[in-house]
This record gives sequence, C-alpha cells and structure tokens, in this order.
Amino acid sequence: MQNKGFIRVFAVLLTLVCMYYLSFSFVTSKYNKEAALYANGDAAKETFFLDSLSNKKVWLGHTLKQCRDNEITLGLDLKGGMDIILEMNVADVIRSLANNNKDENFNKALDLAQARQSSSQKGFIDLFVEEYKKSDPNARLSAVFSTFELKDRITPASSDNQVIDVLRKELQSAIDNSFNVLRTRIDRFGVVSPNIQKLEQDGRIFVELPGVKDTERVRRLLQGSANLEFWETFDQSEIYPLLAAADRALAELAESSATPASDSTDVAVETDAITEVVPDSTKKDSVDLLAESLTEVDSLIGDLDTNEAETAPDISDEERAKANPLFAYLMPNVDRNGQFAPGPIVGVALKQDMPRIDSLLNMRNVRDALRSDIIFRWAVKAMDENDQYYQLYALKVTKRDGSAAMSGNVVIDATADYEQGMVSRSRQEVSMTMNSEGAEQWARLTKDNINKSIAIVLDNMVYSAPNVLGEITGGRSAITGGFSVEEAKDLANVLKSGKMAASVTIAQENIVGPSLGKEAIQAGVISFIVAFIALMIYMCILYGVIPGMIANGALLINIFFTLGILASFKAVLTMPGIAGMVLSLGMAVDANVLIYERAREEMKAGKQFARAITEGYKNAFSAIFDGNLTAIIAGVVLLIFGIGPIKGFAWTMLIGVAVSFLTAVFLTRLVYERFINTATFSKFTFRTKLSEKLMNIEPKINFLGMRRTGYMIPTVLIVLGGIAIATIGLNAGIDFTGGRNYIIRFDEPVRTDEARISLDEELEGSVGVITIGSSNQIRVSTNYKIADNSAEVESEIIGKLYDGLKEYLPEGTTVEQFNSTNIKSSQKVGPSMADDIRNSALMAVFIAMIFMSLYVLLTFRDFAFSVGVFLSVLVTSLAIIAVWALLWRILPFSMEIDQNFIAAILTIIGYSLNDTVVVFDRVRETIRNYPKRDRFIVINDALNQTLNRTLNTSFATLLVVFCMFVLGGPTIRSFTFAIILGVIFATYATLFIATPVAYEIQKRQLSKKGIPFETGAK
Repeated sequence: MQNKGFIRVFAVLLTLVCMYYLSFSFVTSKYNKEAALYANGDAAKETFFLDSLSNKKVWLGHTLKQCRDNEITLGLDLKGGMDIILEMNVADVIRSLANNNKDENFNKALDLAQARQSSSQKGFIDLFVEEYKKSDPNARLSAVFSTFELKDRITPASSDNQVIDVLRKELQSAIDNSFNVLRTRIDRFGVVSPNIQKLEQDGRIFVELPGVKDTERVRRLLQGSANLEFWETFDQSEIYPLLAAADRALAELAESSATPASDSTDVAVETDAITEVVPDSTKKDSVDLLAESLTEVDSLIGDLDTNEAETAPDISDEERAKANPLFAYLMPNVDRNGQFAPGPIVGVALKQDMPRIDSLLNMRNVRDALRSDIIFRWAVKAMDENDQYYQLYALKVTKRDGSAAMSGNVVIDATADYEQGMVSRSRQEVSMTMNSEGAEQWARLTKDNINKSIAIVLDNMVYSAPNVLGEITGGRSAITGGFSVEEAKDLANVLKSGKMAASVTIAQENIVGPSLGKEAIQAGVISFIVAFIALMIYMCILYGVIPGMIANGALLINIFFTLGILASFKAVLTMPGIAGMVLSLGMAVDANVLIYERAREEMKAGKQFARAITEGYKNAFSAIFDGNLTAIIAGVVLLIFGIGPIKGFAWTMLIGVAVSFLTAVFLTRLVYERFINTATFSKFTFRTKLSEKLMNIEPKINFLGMRRTGYMIPTVLIVLGGIAIATIGLNAGIDFTGGRNYIIRFDEPVRTDEARISLDEELEGSVGVITIGSSNQIRVSTNYKIADNSAEVESEIIGKLYDGLKEYLPEGTTVEQFNSTNIKSSQKVGPSMADDIRNSALMAVFIAMIFMSLYVLLTFRDFAFSVGVFLSVLVTSLAIIAVWALLWRILPFSMEIDQNFIAAILTIIGYSLNDTVVVFDRVRETIRNYPKRDRFIVINDALNQTLNRTLNTSFATLLVVFCMFVLGGPTIRSFTFAIILGVIFATYATLFIATPVAYEIQKRQLSKKGIPFETGAK
C-alpha cells in the first residue's frame, strides 16, 4: 500500500483531535453529576450550581461554559426541549416598504405570490414581480416603491431591476434584523447550547432550545414584535441617594438567612455619543465625555477585590449581605478613584445576581424609597469577555402612560461604518436616519437632553446609551463610541428593527418532554450496544476470531472517530442520528466482507495468503469506493432538503460512511501488512467450520433465466399497493398535511377507538388516535384550527384534550397537571410548512435518483447500467410505499408518510445502489478481462460470484437495523421498519431487476451493432 506513512500520521492526528473534542463531554458530565448531587432533585439549584461555575477554568484553559459549548449536543428527542420554525410574513415587509400602498394590483400580486410560495422554489420577490407584471405588463415597480423612506434609492425613474435590487436588500435586512432580535432573546432565556439558524426559504428561522420547559413563555418570547424605544435617562449622582435609601429600607427587613454577596468592581467605560450627521467635508469628530478605559475590565475587578480585602478584611459575606441587602449584589459604578462615574449606569452586577436585584428593586419598600418616574433596565451584553458582569441603567419616565420618550418605528435606516474624519479611520460609528415625524421628535428630545444620555432599548434591554452633544435636526444622527465592528453592526440592526411591520408566526413546532428524552437515550444506547455486539459476533463466526476482531476493531475506531468528528462540528446527535450511526456500521461491514470474500477467492485460486490479501484489497477498492460515494450522495441530498432530526441523521451517516472507508480500507490493511508474514496470519482462510458448512456451496443460479418471474413479483406488489392507495389511501403524517400531534401517557391502558370517539366531539371530528410504544401511551393527531396562530389556541386544544380524555385520568387531575405530567411531547406543522416539506421531500427523492443514475453512467460509461440502477431504485422505493399502503392499518405501530419515511427512502436508495454497484463492478471487471465471453454467462457468473457478499452484507445490515427496530423505541420504529424492507427489496432488486435490465439493454445494443449475442441459456 502506498502512502502508509501519511495514513499513519493522519490517523494519529485524527485520533488526537477526536480525543480533544470528546474530552469536553467527559468534563461536563462530571460537573453535571456534581450539580445533580448538590441539587438533590431541585432544578433551580442545579442551574445555579452550574451557572456559578460557568466562568471557572476547568479543562485545558477552558471555562465550564466553553466546555458545555464544545460537548456533544443531544437533540430534543434525546434531551427534551423545543424546536420551532418561525416564519416572517414577507408580504408585510413588502407592504411596509411600499408604505401600505392601496393599489389593487399591488395587493393582489402580494396575495398570489404568498399563495404560490409554498409550491415554488423561487424567492418571494420573484414571485411577486411575476404576479404584478401579469396584472399589468406595463406597470413600473417604481410607481409603488418610490416612497419618502426609500427616496434616496428609488425614484420614479428607477428601472424595475433597480427596484428589485433594493427590495432584495431590504428584505434580507428585515430577515437579519428578526434573526438578531431572536438570537438576543434566546441568549437572555438562559438555554444551554441553543441553536438558531436562517433557512433557505425567505423569512424562515429555525430555533432549537434543548431542555427548555416553559414552552408557553417561549412562544410569547419568539412571536412578540420587536419593541425599539428611546428613553431619557438619569445620572447616577441623582439616583445613588435613592438607592442608598432603598438599601437601608431593605436592611430593616433583612432576614438572617442572607446569601453571599458578590464582589464589586470599578470600571470606567467609554460613553457613546450622538451627533448630527453633516456632509463629510464639514463633519467634525465626536467628543466623548469620558476617556476610554485605561485597563482591561478584569484587571480593574482584580484591583477592587484587593482594595476591598484591605479595607474590610473582617466583614463576612453574610454580614455584608445583611447590612446592605441591595449593594451586596449591586456594585455602584465608580471610577478608579472611587468617585461615582457620570452617566446613566447606576451599578454593575454578576449575571447570576441579576434576577435577585430585579426582585429587590420591585419590592414595595424599595419602590416607596425610589421616585415613581424611575425604571431600571440591564445592558444586553456583558461588559467583560467572560460574560460575567452586567450594567444596570436608570431610565426616566417622561410620559403619563409610562411609555418611552420616543418609539423606534420612526427609524427608516441605520448603517455601520468607519467614523468619517478620523485620521486612522479605525473607529466605528452608526448612522441613523428617521422619517419626518421622527426628525421633529428627535430634535425636541436631543435639545432637552444636551450633555445627557439617551438609551436605545430593544425588548427592555439597553443596547447603547450615547451622550447627546447638541440638538439634532433633520433626522440624521451619528452614534460613536468604543464599538467593535460587530458591535456597530449589531446596533445598526437594532435600530432598523423598529421599521419593519412584519409579523412572525410559528410554522412548525416540536416539543419533547424530558422523561421521553431519557427513555429515548436509554433505548438508543441499549439498541446500539446490542447491535454492535451482535455484529461483532457475526463477523467472528463468519471469518474467524482474529480476522473478525480486526474488522470489529475497525468498527470500534469508526464509532470513536464518528463521535469525535460530530463533537468537533458541533453537530446535534438525535435518535435518527444514532440510527444513522448504527446503519453506517452495518454498511461499514460491507467493505470488510468485500475484501475478505475477494481474498478468499484469490486463495482458492492457489495464491498464498500475503498475495491473496493484497489482491483482495486491490480488487475490492473500486466497488467500496463507488458504494461509499453513492451513500454520500444520498446523505448530501438529505442535508440540503432535510431539517431538524433529518439533518442529524444525514450528518451522522455521512461522517460514518467517510470514516468507515478510512478504517476498513486503510487501517485494517496496515494491521495485515504489519503481521502478514507471521505464522498465525498465514493460516487464515477467512472461514470457520460453521461458516464453511453454511457458505461453501458454489451457487449456480440462473438469475437471468428467471428474470421474467423476477419482474413479476414486485410488479404485483406495486399494483396491489396502487390499488390500496386509490381505495384506502396513504397515512400521511402532519409533516405533509399540517396539524398537531400529542403523545399522551396514562397510568392504565387506553382503548384508542373509545378515546377517538371522545375526542371527535371536542375537536370537531378531525382526530386520529393510535397506540405508540405501549398500551398506556397514545398519540393524538388533529388539524383543528391549524391555521390559527393565536396564543390562545394551544391552551384551547389542551383543554379539549383534557375534557375528551378526563375519564382516563386520576380523579382530581387538573388541566395544568395533565399538560405538565401526561403530555410527553407535542408537534405542530402549519399548512404552508407542510406544503414545503412535501414538495422538498419529493424533490429530494427525485434528485437523489437522478444523481445516482448519472454517477453510474459516468463511472461505468454504459447506459444499460445507469437504466438498471434507476429502475432498481424506483422498484425498491415503490415496493416500500406499497407495503406502507397495504399494512398501515394493520401493524401495531405508526406507519406515516413523513420526513423520517423520506429519510429512510433516501437511505435505501444509497444502500440499493451500493449493492448493485458491487455486482456491476464484477461484471465490468470480467468483461475487461474476457471481452468476447458470452454476456449472459458473464452477468450470471458475476451475480453468483458476489452472492455470498450480497447475502452477508444484507444480513449484517438487517441484524443491526433489526436491533434498532426491536429495542430503539417507538420514535424510530417506523423508520427502521422501512430500512428493513428496503434492505430486503434492494437485495432482491439487485439480483432480479437492475442486472437483468442491464442485460436486456446490452443485448439490444450489441444486436444493433451487428455483434453476435449468445444468450447462454440452455
């Protein structure tokens, strides 16, 4: 083998990388156990314990928070939690850009584009322009969009292409704004390892929140409109005496059980400034009221800790908290000299102390000591790199209704750029433009607050509090300060968030309770271990203990590398992902089987062991490479078109397939080459006494002679399936139809027919009820009010479920108890989302089949092989669908056509092609060596020569998937059943569809060329 040194170095480096990333999971597991032991079942205590250590360096210079960010992330189905796909109403964005134009053609085009969006791959703006032009081909877009807000970019003379370009940028800006708002909200929610990403579809955002329990709060949080406000502020010198009075009032009520106080810090912070925007040639530098910090925050904190230790060494934390209940947690904002820093920042606190401070400031005694026109708001970002210290601002209420001095909806644009006029152009500034109404309000507000700060507040968090240097007229301002490039962009996005009137609704939702997640982990681990042990035993029985253990060692390394790479990519491990890992193990065995079978053939031909093993690896390489590449094609298609758990499955399968190629083809060969000349290895025959009895038969099956019968069997099955689809129909899941699913568990078994009758009355007949997993657990499906996105509809449905299933609940159970205890998971897919999922699924299957057929055509350069593959894959897929149509009402588990089913189909497409490629590879090899041999005999011999490999691989794959089917739990039973059927049908199709079809086409090709074609049939 060439490049052995490179393989060794690469394997060692990959091992070190995987060990590094997997180590974080071991570290966090240790601290999670300590937290659980400390909390003794109290979730709040457990969270507090972990938060208190989040910034402590615990491993290789990393903090616990960083370790938790780098650990293997479990998906919702394993950990519990909530994932949501939010959908922005893009039509609302376009309407707001047109200043809510009442033009009939304009609004009709928006409605039609919205209707087409679910069934089209085009962007919304393209669809809108098409519909607008249909209504009036001569209409100009500038007539609608040349508004006051867009006057600098769109004029009545602007071409349609120029307008479209502006609309695209504005729409992307609106999506980015929503994304940033949601990201900040989620960061403040306190979820460990949240995942938020923009999807390909315009205006869709995927949010995954592992471990979250307060789902109603999440819905309100994520669907709420962005609330941008400008507030007047107090200076700290005005507020401190009041806070001191509040602290004394609290001290009078202090209890003896005060908690430890936080350390304080004096931090000098650069004050942001607001100036009027003037032309660049005359623009002057902004003057900050305070100089930039002379030292880093951390060093200042250290200085203050030292000072405190010197001045008050004998005061315990408990005594300090008792004497100063508020200031024990809220550190006054002082400079290096101990003087109060000017500005609206009245204190600094540790992150974990912020809720306590909020609670103290909202106490009646404290409110009595403070002025009624004061409200307090926290900074959105920490002031230090360790995300530890946060600043508290004092805002001034100037209106009777308690609202902000000025709303943010008057901002029409904001951009971040380098500050003009600076010699080095190294400082960032944010330029803000307001409409005419806002310009007037802004002029008054800035005039009244010269040399004071105005706080920019979004969702009740302060993003910036720049200082006003003078009255600003014209509505154009520049905000300067110590911004980094990212901070300036964030502030610009915040300011723009107030101008788009776009609602955000939940298009898809999935909630998994923690108990269901724990059960899924247990089922997944058990099934994985059992499948792996069964596979190891099978390999040893088939090829002998040492060859079997070499292959098994490769499988162990495969698992290690797969988990390590998953951790390094921060991929999410889901139950389908575990299934993908197990499936990749089954497919990895295929490489070892191919190599061993080819080596055995060489030994049977009289070659010595060393030569036979070399030839075995060499001759099996092309088939292994082609088979792995086809599986990768299927995985890539899944990545492109799948979402949520499907992506997790795709990632795991892709990594597993790539790693299996490395371990089976290269690492095992290194082992054999190291010991190839030893006495022990030279005695290997790759057979045991048991396998010799089972597989020593030389098959002489006339597959091509039976091809007509072979065609007939799947044809009959597919026809019966078609009849079932026409009469009974397929059991389409809510992924494709839209609706809600609830998994509900009771103490006693439930009769699904009775439960369905009870719920029919409550949910107006749109109900499906099946048993899932066990007799006391059901899944209720309904499309009741699925188009209603109001906050009340979820509570309404929970109430109806409770009323319909009350007879199965213990007496005295309340709706709240039913919701928190009995409902283990829920899922919602909106109608538009369902349309997109269905269309994407069909597109994914079609594209996968086309790509794989093209790959076979390019690889084998024979149209006959490509057609054979396409028909084989098509027959396999249709046969699985036929079984689904025939048995979904009979089998005792859910058999829905959903995303998991499509993932199974795509996986089987890859597997089927992998199986077929091995046979085609043997046919190609024989034709190359014996070009004049009768093609009928060549193909029949190839099928018989590879039959052992085909059956061994199929059985190994079936073995591991069957373990998953039996032990993996109800969530993936339908998925694994489809894989089982796929393996069986794919094996059949290789023998009786793909190869015979290729033979038929080659026969015609040779006949047209006038080349004699012997059938070989006798």
